[in-house]
Amino acid sequence: MKLKLKIWRQKNSSSPGQFVDYTVDNISPDMSFLEMLDVLNERLIEEGKDPVAFDHDCREGICGTCGMMINGVAHGPLPGTTTCQLHMRHFKDGDTIVIEPFRADTFPVIKDLIVNRNAFDRIIKAGGYISVNTGSAPEANSTRVAKSIADTAFEAAACIGCGACVAQCPNASASLFVAAKIAHLNILPHGQPERRQRTIQMINQMIEEGFGSCSNFRECEAVCPKEISVDFIAFLNKEFIKSIWK
Repeated sequence: MKLKLKIWRQKNSSSPGQFVDYTVDNISPDMSFLEMLDVLNERLIEEGKDPVAFDHDCREGICGTCGMMINGVAHGPLPGTTTCQLHMRHFKDGDTIVIEPFRADTFPVIKDLIVNRNAFDRIIKAGGYISVNTGSAPEANSTRVAKSIADTAFEAAACIGCGACVAQCPNASASLFVAAKIAHLNILPHGQPERRQRTIQMINQMIEEGFGSCSNFRECEAVCPKEISVDFIAFLNKEFIKSIWK
């Protein structure tokens, strides 16, 4: 495959950026999207040029490190898929692909396609901790959890914090991320002691970081690689109201 790439290049957060055109040839349809960028970077290094900086780690769709806008869609055109698991077979020979970083004021560009997502870490930190009894290991079945509750908590906990929901949302809202992180703790028995405090602190931190509000565009759900449902945002709103009244 031969492809034309329009890639956003930006030296650092204080420098202006611009799209730069590249052409890559002999791209196998079985390559992942990041492997295709590796091919480009190898060529750039051989030519003595600065390679394209992009986030990656596990390359198995687990860590949530990878993330970029591909033709205007976070993680690209394939639903329920991270950038690292997107393969070139989903593009056609001769295609022009526009690649840019996640666009949100809360995710400032570090370099090229890499953005700073530390705001997510601060939201998690604001959630505090879960109380546990220290001492000998408790009986495994001493705290029973209904399967329906466990399944729902597992669905929420699947969030990998990649930031696609923020990047795709017209409001740059982090509601889906925060909802998933709050839900998987709040609905389990182990998370009850700090339930109200956790909800208020995480939402306040989200607001302080400058994320927008949810307007039910559902763009977040459409691009989430783990297909987290917007139903969790409704849960988040109920939790917040209950916590304020309590």
